[in-house]
Amino acid sequence: MLLRALQSLLADLYGIEVDADVRDFVVTDAAALRPARAAANARDTAEQLLIGEGDGELCLALYLDPDLLHRLDAFDPLRCLCACNIEDFCTVLEGVSHFNYVAWNAACDKPVTLLELEMQAEVDKYVSARALLGRQASGDIGRRLLAHLFGQPAFDPALPAEELRRYHDASRFASAYCASLESRFPAGAPGPGMLRELRAFFRWPQPAKVSHIRSSLLS
Repeated sequence: MLLRALQSLLADLYGIEVDADVRDFVVTDAAALRPARAAANARDTAEQLLIGEGDGELCLALYLDPDLLHRLDAFDPLRCLCACNIEDFCTVLEGVSHFNYVAWNAACDKPVTLLELEMQAEVDKYVSARALLGRQASGDIGRRLLAHLFGQPAFDPALPAEELRRYHDASRFASAYCASLESRFPAGAPGPGMLRELRAFFRWPQPAKVSHIRSSLLS
């Protein structure tokens, strides 16, 4: 229920349709994915979108740690997004974001870069959290959302240099963009003006996204 709700929330925010139901692609058995992770030289993480190709078709599997999902069952962010569940919410939202972005772009026959994928996921965390907090009266993080999401980003120092740089850049660009959004569209659920911008941003390729962010820093 939560995963489909988050997928629908992102689709509504960006005005897109994704035919595939993310729940049909979720895997919670880490052992079952071990061969695919080994083949991709991928690390064991609580969330991971595995992408392959077979017979000319895109193959996706979204791994989510079952303990993560159990915790969100107990502290449902759709009812109350707060300090006690925002980290788990962001982890799951990132997986759903990756799935939506890859599936939508593939349906449009558009390529996606890894930096673009990570940057969009960081923006999605901020926008979806604002949408949920705008519906909830009891949240305790609304005024500090940017700080929660981008204040002290933590990255695994054991990551390969190229991957570590990509995560740093994605967080830096997304942080600057979300700060710009917050200054131009004050906190609360995204209104029509913010939605128009978000929908354009979602559809741009990486160079246009980065150029727009750099321009917003100069304005």
